[in-house]
This record gives sequence, structure tokens and C-alpha cells, in this order.
Amino acid sequence: MLITLLRRFLPAYAVPTAVVGILLLVQALGNLYLPNLNADIINNGIAKGDLDEIWRTGGFMLGITLLIGAIAIVGVYFASRVSMGVGRDVRAAVFERVQSFSAREMNHFGVPSLITRNTNDVQQVQLFLQIALTFMVSAPILAIGGVIMAVREDATLSWLLVVVVPLMAAVLGILLRLAVPLFVAVQGKLDTITKVMREQITGVRVVRAFIRIASERRRFDAANADLTDTQLRVNRIFVVAFPILLAVMNLSTIAILWFGAGLIDGGDMPIGNLAAFMQYILQILFAVMAAVFMVILIPRAEASARRLVEVLDTLPTITDPARPVAPERPTGVVAFLGVGFAYPHSERPVLHDLSLVARPGQTTAIIGGTGSGKTTVVNLITRAFDATEGAVLVDGVDVREQSLERLWGRMALVPQTAYLFKGTVAENLRFGRADATDEELWRALEIAQARDFVAGMDGRLDAPVDQGGTNVSGGQRQRLAIARAIVKRPAIYLFDDCFSAVDAATDARLRMALRSETADATVLVVAQRVSTILHADHIVVLDEGRVVGAGAHAELLKGCAEYREIVESQLGEAAA
Repeated sequence: MLITLLRRFLPAYAVPTAVVGILLLVQALGNLYLPNLNADIINNGIAKGDLDEIWRTGGFMLGITLLIGAIAIVGVYFASRVSMGVGRDVRAAVFERVQSFSAREMNHFGVPSLITRNTNDVQQVQLFLQIALTFMVSAPILAIGGVIMAVREDATLSWLLVVVVPLMAAVLGILLRLAVPLFVAVQGKLDTITKVMREQITGVRVVRAFIRIASERRRFDAANADLTDTQLRVNRIFVVAFPILLAVMNLSTIAILWFGAGLIDGGDMPIGNLAAFMQYILQILFAVMAAVFMVILIPRAEASARRLVEVLDTLPTITDPARPVAPERPTGVVAFLGVGFAYPHSERPVLHDLSLVARPGQTTAIIGGTGSGKTTVVNLITRAFDATEGAVLVDGVDVREQSLERLWGRMALVPQTAYLFKGTVAENLRFGRADATDEELWRALEIAQARDFVAGMDGRLDAPVDQGGTNVSGGQRQRLAIARAIVKRPAIYLFDDCFSAVDAATDARLRMALRSETADATVLVVAQRVSTILHADHIVVLDEGRVVGAGAHAELLKGCAEYREIVESQLGEAAA
């Protein structure tokens, strides 16, 4: 999967990658040339007092060294540019794909896992690419070239390579075999700890209210200890492997000096050749140590790449049609024609043969008990899910045949749980329409019954809003969300039980102000509170996903037992 991911994103950086390869090739060849030059100087010697030769030879070697150093710096610079660029592109691609996911894909992966994949997983691939570009070219050349040059210097001592290199390769093979499964497990455990921490931060007030701090701490400690234990197992493997590799390197150095000294003593080997042989052996061992670093990074990068490719290769179930159909005349009518829907892996459908029509200039309300399918109706209009039976029409055309951008552009949604983004009040309101003037923002706030508290905030429209709107109350957050929808001026308003967070008096004033503002629009209100939908033009009563009554308030009181039961439970028998 790592190769697959790099094939997808690395070609965009073909030129700087080629530059890195050429520079590191030159650097490796230079490193192979220096020991041979040094051996010639030692073997041939320089006449005592020949300062010109000393300066000339020393300057030449210093120049080569500086050139190799400069090439290495430039190579690492381009390697960093490539790795950072690929990391940026992968993050952007993952973010773009997640943005296209429907609720089904979001539920499949989970928010904590998607966050970890687009942060930690991308970082692991990025780090691997940085090290790979730095060592992958030079290390093989140093290893192969070092072996050739070492044999060239002295074939007698080269038998040590037959022992040292396979031994180090065996250590690396065992290391790789043991580390790969553990690195895969580490990434999964990072998902778990991210999920636990996100839940505890998001639900901190609930945790405190139910005095669950100790149990939540234990839950986090368990996830944390599990991750720590796995990482310690990985570290223990490397704790054993590194000393073995270093021991092999040091013992090989001792062996070279031991046997080389005997050859020099017998006159079979010049001392310069032994010095060069030592340097070549060190270069070979450096290449092996570079391979060790790659072994450390490859398993985790492979696990991360697999998770990233899984996201990138997941096609959203909700997509634009191949040939989008644009309605001939935008009417604003929303119609359900025999709609049935079942959530993935659910035992039974949520909606059964649902038929209703919401028209412009009217307020259509949907009411019912918990689990009756009210919110599902809104989700089908916005295509968070697609109907499994029947059709949902907007402007007379099936929503599955329209482009998503056009469909969403026609409507404004105020969900049950209002969400505000970090920024200012004005920035949140302009989510609906970026070119809205300050006067239009104040007008929307006035309709949403939010003008007074915004005017009292420091900075007014420029007052800061924390992520999620946590620095305002639930009712204020909900009214700001309603104002955001009003600013958009859509053809279709979808209010998903969003009036429950405000008090009855504010609810009444808000609905009165909305009636004039939305006179030409289609308004669909999902509610549990009867007082919110008493004056709706058309009320649909749902019970276990079926329409059990439809009509005005007075009609339903007479002809729908389920509606009358809801009214009695909330307003008392006198109201019914």
C-alpha cells in the first residue's frame, strides 16, 4: 500500500526527486573515491618539507569534502521539499475525500479514526519519504560500491564481508518480521486513544454531572496503557537489535585490524590499503545502519499508508449523478412519494411508504414520538442518505438526479444540535452567504431573537465564538444557527427540532417573525413540542415510520388519536 500511495502522489514531484537522486549519487561516488585517494597518499607519501605538495593535496581533499558536504545539504533540502509536498497533497486529498463522505462512510470510519489518519498517519508516510530520499540512493551505492572497492583493496580481508553482511541482514530480517505487526497495532490503538479522549473532552460536562471522572480516567488509563505496552514491545525489539548490530560493527573493525596488522607485518598489504579498507567497511556498515532506520520506518509507514489508501479508495455512496438534471422551473416544492428507508445493518426500516408534500408559502410540520423517523425525513431531503424505496423530489425532480451543489444551494438546514465554528459572530452568520452586509446580519439576528444578546457582547458582530459555540448558551447557539439560515435566504428551510432549546415566549416571537420572512419559501419543521407547530399550515404525524395523520391542528385533534395523545401529554386534556 505504501508503494501504491507513493505512485499516486510522487509523480507530481518527479523533477525534484530526480535532482535528489543525482545529487546523492554524486555524494556516494565522492565518498567512495576519498578512501582510495587517501590510500594513495599514505602509500606514496609526501617528501618532508614539500609544502606545495601538502597544500595542493590537502586543498584538493578539502575541496572534495566541502563539495560532497554542499551536495548533501542541497540533496536533503530537495528531499525535504518533496516529502513535505507529498504530505501536504495526501492531507488535502484525504480531507477532500472525507468532505464528500455521506453519513454512512463517516459512521464506518468514525471521526477519531479519520482525524488520526489525516494527522499521524500522514506524518508517518512523510517521515518515511524524507529518510528514504536521503538514504535510499546513497545507501545501496555505498554498500555495493564499498564491497567492490574493499575487494579491490585487498581480497584476502574481504572474506570478513561474507560473514558480517549476511549476519547483519539476518538481524534486519528478524527485526522486520517482529516489528511490522506491532506497528500496525500501534496505529489502531492511536485511533482508540483519540476516540476516548475526544469523547471525554466533548462530554466533559456530562462526565462531571454524573460523577464519572474516576471511571473515565480509568478508561483513558486503560487505552493509554495498552498503547504504551505495545510501543514498549516495539522498543524492546530495537533495544536488543541495535546492540547486536553495533557489536557486529565493532567486532568486524577489530577483526580487520587484527588480520590486517598481520598482512602489513608480512609485507602483503600496504598500510594505506588497510586504512582505505577500514573506511570502505565503515561505509558498508553505515549503509546497513541506514537500512535499519528504514526498517524502523517502513512497517509503520506501510500500516499508515494502508489506512490512508483505504480512505482515498472509499467511494462515497452519495455522489453527483453522471448527468445531473436541472428542474425546468424551481418551484420550491418538496415531495415524498412512497418513501421507505432502512439504515445500514438495521433490523427493520425506519420509514414505511411515506408520502407528503411541502409547498412554498406554507409551513409543513412533522411531529411524532422518539424514533418515529422525523430527523430521517430531513436527512433524505439533504441526501445525507438516499431512500431505499420510493423517491424524494425537490422542485419536481428526484434529489438523486440533481447535482449536490445545486440541491444544497436551494436549502438551509438548522439541525437539532447547532454547531458554530471558531471565529466571530459575523463569520458564522456569513456561512450562509459570504457577501451579506452587516445590516442583513442584524436583520437576521432580529428575526432569530438574537439581536439583543449579540449587541451586548464585546465586539458585537466581531465578538469571538469558540469552536462549537461553547462560549454561548444552548439557546443562544440555536438562535445564531437560525440566523445563519435566514442570512442565506434559501427557497427551502429545514428546521430539525431546533426550537426546543429556546423558551416558549422566545419560541412564539421567533415563529411570528419567521412567518413574514419565509412567506415565499417552503418551510419544513420537525418538532417534538406541540406549541411549536400549533399554527402550521400542514401537520404530519409519524408513528414508527408511518404517517398516521395529516392536516391542520384542529383536524388532527378530531381525527388522529396519536396526535391527540401527544397534545394531552404536553398541554393537558383541556387543550385537547
